[in-house]
Amino acid sequence: MGNKGLHILVILLLIALPWGKASAQEERKFVRKGIELLEKESFAEAEAAFRKALELEPKSFEAGYNLATALFRQEKYEEAIRQLQTTEPRTDNDKQRLASLYHNMGNSFLYGGNIDGGIEAYKQSLRNNPLDDETRYNLIAAMKMKQQQEEQQQDQQQQEQQEQQQQQEEQEQEEQQEQQQQEQQEQQEYEGISRENAERLLEALEQNEKDMMDKMKKHQQAQPVRTDKNW
Repeated sequence: MGNKGLHILVILLLIALPWGKASAQEERKFVRKGIELLEKESFAEAEAAFRKALELEPKSFEAGYNLATALFRQEKYEEAIRQLQTTEPRTDNDKQRLASLYHNMGNSFLYGGNIDGGIEAYKQSLRNNPLDDETRYNLIAAMKMKQQQEEQQQDQQQQEQQEQQQQQEEQEQEEQQEQQQQEQQEQQEYEGISRENAERLLEALEQNEKDMMDKMKKHQQAQPVRTDKNW
């Protein structure tokens, strides 16, 4: 985006105007100082200068706008967005000011990881200045990033679904194996019990038969011997 694609508002035209009150002169002095510090990449010092300007003139669009730039350059993206939102009512509906403000807001959203916010801000900028090629380029870049993000999310969802399906299949296979092992174990136990019962039954039958034979023998021995004679 080239120097992060920020628009810095230089107030050369305002410098040529009458200063008015002393506070206004002081406010413009700190704004000029802040802009010089921005160009020297002394961003923290620039932030302090713009904040001082806002203390002197809270409604200063230039001070608020450029303060957001200083915050952005320090990667304080959320603070930069809030500052631009606070500064928006001070644009007096000037389309060029609105276009620059929304352009910088789009950059702040984008670098802060909010692609949707960046796209909407760039669109707002182009509504106020449709001929801004840099904003149009940034919008196209943001939309491509959005498309890539959606494709990555789809790939991730598909991968997660495949992993879940694989885990489910593995779980079902484990359950089937456990069930088969349990059935085999039960079958073995049943066969063992059946064999044992059969042996016991056979032993019982043999014992019963032996007892019965013993009883029959004892009965035969106890019977009196009868001798039938003809008298």
